[in-house]
Amino acid sequence: MRSSYSEDDVILLLKDITGQVKPQPTEERERLIQAGKHYCEMLPIEYVPTEEYMKVYDTSLKNNADIVANAIGNLAMKIIAQRGEHVVLVSLARAGIPIGILLKRYIKFKYGHDVPHYSISIIRGKGIDGNAMKYLLDKYQAAQLLFVDGWIGKGAILHELKKDLAVYAGVSSDIAVIADPANVTELCGTHEDILIPSSCLNSTVSGLVSRTFLRDDIIGPEDFHGAVYYGELKDSDLSYQFIDAMEERFVKMPKEDEFKLQGYGMDEVCALARKYGIDDINLIKPGIGEATRVLLRRIPWKILIDERYMEEPQLEHLLRLAQEKNVPVEYCPLNHYKCCGIIKKLADA
Repeated sequence: MRSSYSEDDVILLLKDITGQVKPQPTEERERLIQAGKHYCEMLPIEYVPTEEYMKVYDTSLKNNADIVANAIGNLAMKIIAQRGEHVVLVSLARAGIPIGILLKRYIKFKYGHDVPHYSISIIRGKGIDGNAMKYLLDKYQAAQLLFVDGWIGKGAILHELKKDLAVYAGVSSDIAVIADPANVTELCGTHEDILIPSSCLNSTVSGLVSRTFLRDDIIGPEDFHGAVYYGELKDSDLSYQFIDAMEERFVKMPKEDEFKLQGYGMDEVCALARKYGIDDINLIKPGIGEATRVLLRRIPWKILIDERYMEEPQLEHLLRLAQEKNVPVEYCPLNHYKCCGIIKKLADA
């Protein structure tokens, strides 16, 4: 699979389906998804950021790079302490890819180990790519594999991973993430709901790769899950700008994360569902990363922001997107998360 990343940083175990799938507008995709069509059978038209939004992204990168780099360091140290130098990083495409690259680079920076890094697809409701797993298990011992993602919102992908990996003896369902406000894993850089700047953009910060795709007419039984390479966006590619900005801030002794949480994020999501009369918790997307995705890819109903963070610079990009898309913002008390996106239920789906 092509990408704008070097193979020294990541090998993508994906099938290149560029030109084989016509992207669909957000409104059309949302109606189809809510009518029962799986999101992995379609590709969105990529959001093209406005000039104003890119200014907000640049500011968020500058203001949050130290925080994220520190969390990368903390997570990498936990990984080496638990798994040792023979670990194989397996990032979940697409949001996990830049995080896997940063972990690989930090481990080289601090420990001098050049650990392998691959990226594979996992799709909620469809499972992990079995052909990619076979490829990895033919090359490495099961105990070496460690899955990597950007953040945890509710924990749906972690649940999917636990279910899918039950058939692979010796493969751990642990997942390493930068931020875990859901409070479901200790293998995280922090439990705080922090802004990971790569969540603010789509393919242009992820090697020009689309989200992953799975449909029988294009992905055969022996194929990896698919993805599109957006070569036409190469002049807007910020993938290595993001990596380099983080790497410049690596320190060999990061500050220990002292942020503590009680309870689980899913309990808060269920409480929000009751409060707003939402019968499908998949419409509730908690945390900065997930709320950003709602505004970039879905049809939002509203954005909730914890009233303690009304002036929070980390949420400036959300306010900009909400303003651009005329999405109402409501301030209310939240516990695990600084914000939450709620997808609009389309009555005519």
